[in-house]
Amino acid sequence: MANNNTSEIKINIELDENRIPEKLSWAAVEGGVELEQAKAFILSVWNSDEKTTKCIELWTKDMSVDEMKIFFHQTLLSMTETFQKATGDEKMSATMQDFCDYFAEKLELRK
Repeated sequence: MANNNTSEIKINIELDENRIPEKLSWAAVEGGVELEQAKAFILSVWNSDEKTTKCIELWTKDMSVDEMKIFFHQTLLSMTETFQKATGDEKMSATMQDFCDYFAEKLELRK
């Protein structure tokens, strides 16, 4: 008998009259997130048939440039960790970590 378990992640986007995101929220009840506000998100989806990645990047109009810099840095760190877990490629993971450190240094994110 097939396992029909499913899980759902919901992303809600409130737009202004010009269709610019004003509010973002998301929920993943199974993961313990009922409704959480966000200022940005990046969603990447791999299409195995086409061997391409499709992306959605959204941020609210009140997200500051400084917040965006931190968001990108933390996203790069997360991607580095995920890459290491998924591939076991220690050498490239270390190179990616070096870039994250360089990124943070150039943006003066770490004092």
